[in-house]
Amino acid sequence: MTTIDTHATSAPATSGSGLAGVAEWITTTDHKRIGRLYLGASTLTFLAAGVVGVLLGIQRVSSTRQFLPDASLTQLFALERFGLTYLALAPLVVGLAVAIVPLQVGARSLTFPRLAAAGFWAWLIGAGLAIYSLVRNGGPGGEARMYELFVLATALTLAGLLATIISIATTILTARAPGMNMRRVPFFTWSVLVASLVSVAALPVIIGDLLYLYAAHHYPSISDLQASTAFGEVVGFGFSQPTTILFAIPALGLLADTVATFTGKRLRPRGIIFTGIGLTGVGVFATVLQAPATIRPGFLDMEIGEQLKDVLPFAIVHLLPLLGVTIALGLCLKGLAVKPKLSASWVFAFFAALNVFGAFASSALVHVGDAGLAGTVAEEGSWLCAVFAGVFAALAGVSYWAPKWWGRMLPTKATLPLALLAFLGGELASLSLLIAGFADQPGTAFPLIAENEKNAQVIFAYSGSAELWNVLNAVGIGLVVLAVLAFVALALKSFTGSGDSVGDDPYDGQTLEWATTSPAPFANFADVHIVQSAEPLLDLKPSNRSDV
Repeated sequence: MTTIDTHATSAPATSGSGLAGVAEWITTTDHKRIGRLYLGASTLTFLAAGVVGVLLGIQRVSSTRQFLPDASLTQLFALERFGLTYLALAPLVVGLAVAIVPLQVGARSLTFPRLAAAGFWAWLIGAGLAIYSLVRNGGPGGEARMYELFVLATALTLAGLLATIISIATTILTARAPGMNMRRVPFFTWSVLVASLVSVAALPVIIGDLLYLYAAHHYPSISDLQASTAFGEVVGFGFSQPTTILFAIPALGLLADTVATFTGKRLRPRGIIFTGIGLTGVGVFATVLQAPATIRPGFLDMEIGEQLKDVLPFAIVHLLPLLGVTIALGLCLKGLAVKPKLSASWVFAFFAALNVFGAFASSALVHVGDAGLAGTVAEEGSWLCAVFAGVFAALAGVSYWAPKWWGRMLPTKATLPLALLAFLGGELASLSLLIAGFADQPGTAFPLIAENEKNAQVIFAYSGSAELWNVLNAVGIGLVVLAVLAFVALALKSFTGSGDSVGDDPYDGQTLEWATTSPAPFANFADVHIVQSAEPLLDLKPSNRSDV
């Protein structure tokens, strides 16, 4: 496959300042800038949604002492779920992919760069309108006009993401360097392709249901659906598992790439790792079919025919992805046995992959009827695993590829404690809710609302230890927010400082992004590279590097 030229006519990125610099960023078709716009904006929305999550965790500590108005709870829970899923998890991973995939495949540009840029601005405008509508009581059961605005704004947000994802997938499929067949693409690029293809299948389904929900609310005569209170019923599958985990799949490829780089070895067996990552994508069937694949209660008492009706869909949607992530994670752990150079990049990526595993495993458990977790906060714990997987992957990617964007690196000694702090917080936040789910703490995402109620009545009281688990949840989310905030401050200090720039290949890397200058120029590469293996740069280096 020959690298294609997308003929983007925007001028190369310059060091403009003031209004000229702002205009360059607004009109840019440079994929590295588009990716950083996604990363910057979604980091801000993650911090904001994370603060909301902390407040809601504190609110759930006691069912008798409440400091948030009852009328605001539905909107706040909707803001947390929408914000952390489609304003943080998805755009963080999309932004990372936009910024690095063209470099990894040897392309001089992102395919359809204007589509990707338009996708970012559509996502940003949709995000702003959705947040505005929620602030104006536009969530489920809220004021009619603001509710319709929230539904349409959510559809616009997802459409923007979809446009950018199409650009990424097209780049991988059509713009690879000569000699780079699909068996030779980097692990991260392969995982991005898997996530992109399943997103192209899933997002239109969610957008279609959102438009149906709007039509049913605006023109009630066309449907018997109580559209003002049925948001979770109609599109809840798009905000829950396994849909949300699909956006975190690139964490597995990022771990494989960083393990190979920091061990200095070829990570093997390559085809089996590819297969494992590919298997994680079959969870998209639950989204396409819009139906949960569950094991019904009383499964052992059913006849064999009824059991098969449950087992086959459950195995495809939950067990095959879990098998895939286990294979990919296991082989990466085998690679780590070679004692890699210590780096915050692979540590963050390892924690991200662990959360992908935890999200798939806990999602499968929630869908087993006899576990008794349906309708509890255990689903929220599984969802948080997926969210934190995406967040940790973004932090890993920024740590790893910073030289290609800014020409500088983050100090490992300062970044490693942040990785440990973020992982500790993530585990506290998610595991506490999984345990609370076994104590039957009711779930609170898009709660069902009675037809005659204007606002949802969210109930926190249950027989378990509300204080312990909800305090741990609030503390955990707070720790992740603090770690991300500290990471941003460290990054700003490191990337805008006057320190020495790093070399073009500071890690002694294996893939094509390390073949260009640091930071990478507007057109990425001065020459088109001919690829002869999956590790083109490793082929040019000392032959005493044995395979893993």
